[in-house]
Amino acid sequence: MNTLEGNVKRQWELTGLDCANCAMKIEDRVGKIEGVTSCSVNFVTKTLTMETVAGYEAAAAAEAQRTVTSLEPHVKLNEKISGAVRPRPSAHAHIAGDDPAHDHKHTHAAEAGHDHSHAHGEGNTRRILLRLGGGGILAAAGMFLPVSGIPELLLFLAAYFIVGGEVVWQATRNIMRGQVFDENFLMALATIGAFAIGEYPEGVAVMLFYQVGELFQGLAVNRSRRSITALMDIRPEFAELKVGNVTRRVSPEEVGVGDIILVKPGEKVPLDGRILEGNSMMDTSALTGESVPRSAGPGSTVLSGFINRNGVVTIEVTQTFGESAVSKILELVQNAAGNKAKTENFITKFARGYTPVVVITAVLLAVVPPLLISGATFSDWIYRALVFLVISCPCALVVSIPLGFFGGIGAASRSGILVKGGNFLEALNEVKMVIFDKTGTLTKGQFKVAGIYPAADMAESELLRVAAYAESHSSHPIAESIRVAYGADIAKEGITDYNEIPGHGIEVRVEGQAVLAGNARLMEQERIAYRLPEQSGTVVHLAIDKQYAGCLVIADEVKEDSREAIRALKELGIRKTVMLTGDTASVAEAVGKELGVDEIYAGLLPQHKVEVMERLEGEQSRREKIIFVGDGINDTPVLARADIGIAMGGLGSDAAIEAADIVIMTDEPSKIAAAIGIAKRTRSIVWQNIIFALGVKAVFLLLGAFGIATMWEAVFSDVGVTVLAVLNSVRALKVPGQS
Repeated sequence: MNTLEGNVKRQWELTGLDCANCAMKIEDRVGKIEGVTSCSVNFVTKTLTMETVAGYEAAAAAEAQRTVTSLEPHVKLNEKISGAVRPRPSAHAHIAGDDPAHDHKHTHAAEAGHDHSHAHGEGNTRRILLRLGGGGILAAAGMFLPVSGIPELLLFLAAYFIVGGEVVWQATRNIMRGQVFDENFLMALATIGAFAIGEYPEGVAVMLFYQVGELFQGLAVNRSRRSITALMDIRPEFAELKVGNVTRRVSPEEVGVGDIILVKPGEKVPLDGRILEGNSMMDTSALTGESVPRSAGPGSTVLSGFINRNGVVTIEVTQTFGESAVSKILELVQNAAGNKAKTENFITKFARGYTPVVVITAVLLAVVPPLLISGATFSDWIYRALVFLVISCPCALVVSIPLGFFGGIGAASRSGILVKGGNFLEALNEVKMVIFDKTGTLTKGQFKVAGIYPAADMAESELLRVAAYAESHSSHPIAESIRVAYGADIAKEGITDYNEIPGHGIEVRVEGQAVLAGNARLMEQERIAYRLPEQSGTVVHLAIDKQYAGCLVIADEVKEDSREAIRALKELGIRKTVMLTGDTASVAEAVGKELGVDEIYAGLLPQHKVEVMERLEGEQSRREKIIFVGDGINDTPVLARADIGIAMGGLGSDAAIEAADIVIMTDEPSKIAAAIGIAKRTRSIVWQNIIFALGVKAVFLLLGAFGIATMWEAVFSDVGVTVLAVLNSVRALKVPGQS
């Protein structure tokens, strides 16, 4: 999530936040505070991210504290600073641990008239089970012991208040706060009504079933949270800073660029750097998704988050912790919740409108039939209305949909794919065209001499030597590749009269001989006959004393998995693949033909790439999306313009990574197909939950209206469906193709 210049972004941990509906309510209210430009509450990580106009940050933070306290008194804000959490002092906020009941049990009344009592904190689970067990035993005694009258009523009342006393108490408190139509009120009213008509066993049993369902729902949500946060457990806790012969353990934030750190076997690499001494196998799976460890030795680049499998290595730090790979990954994933998918936004709006409609319908159901139907009683239809209301709760959708999308983002990050929001993950499902930059995306971006074609009277080695001497003063990547291919020392004293001719090449004297090195235009300008090789690539022609000496072909290697990437995309239903490049047409055609790309556009400047994309966009329907994949600074305009911009993050420029919506940490084009696969799986799981939850509720709403469904079925259609939907959402964490 990009912060506009002049705006201030702050984050808080919301301790005690245990429901998605609370998160939705807090996000809505805090977002309306004066000076707040954006607000996002991540239910999964319990994080409030708020962006304010400069100058409003203190007032907005104080107002946010008051807003959260008024909405959810048990939830408190602890400000996050550089990965740490700092408690925010407040007259309203209590200290963590002050009130275990508040830390683990809370009520949230939705604006739409919906509330839950979540007594499912891990520390409280045993106490809750004992309470439910005790109530269940008393209820069983009332059912099977030969008692009647007052003793039977007292047994069931004792069981009822042991099991559901908290629900009744919370319902009473909420009524006093003006929040009537929540689940606590409905459960209390329905079960007390059962006692009033003498159905003691049903009253206790329905409350017991409800509380057990709530417990399982809480455990399922906590399991999902643990699974997702485990994926992000890549932050290093310390760094072994080496000063002279002494090492000391410090926080990664304290280490600067150029410092030397020591990493022992089994430890995480705390900061990005370059190995100075030692050899090891690095487990890169947390960042790249690669299961096979990578060999690393002196000169190798290592990233924070890698795990050192064996061997002690000494590393020179090249990035501060704030700029390191692990820090960027954590920030990208944590901020991803701010960009919600259309489905997620739809469900939020749906839940707000759906419940009030059902509440009004329930009131009509309780009042109208007894007035119009002969023989209908108010008691019967009020009971049906209460059943109808309990069934209507949209909790299964409000909880499971965000979990599904966050699980998909987690699965992608586990594969080395950073998705900056659920909206981009969902948009991948609509992609029908993928446009690639060539250099650094489909190719390695590393030039090398691929062919040497000397004239008849010239040896290959001599032609390469002359070329290396001629290019000895140039910093161009092509010149560098020629010097690397030559591989020997260059005697600079033999090089004189060096002159670079812009757009053509170089003229220079090498050991007294006049040498020309450059493109075909240089040869034509000097009226020297030249030959073009059949091999594709960038051609460097050479002439010695105005006589043609031959040419070198410089080629950029195609990445090993680029062909597989194009094939996998077509298997996924991508209609067209396109390659854009500033390189020559012959080089572009050769690479495109080798990979099987459908369309190729060569000789483009950055602005031309945007023009081509806009033209291609006109060929698609409004629903269809275009991906652009690039890696360089010159790709930034088209990355920002595309429906979905994907940057190669391992070697890509910071500007490209910032402009992109998705970042591939491994620089592998095949990960694009993997990202689309994860997106399709996530959408499938989300829609399974939507159809399942709404389908079950629709059936039970009809059954409740006709008096067929009782409170037992009503409770199942609420908490039971939610538990199943949440457990289904956990499947989104699994990476397709991995066990």
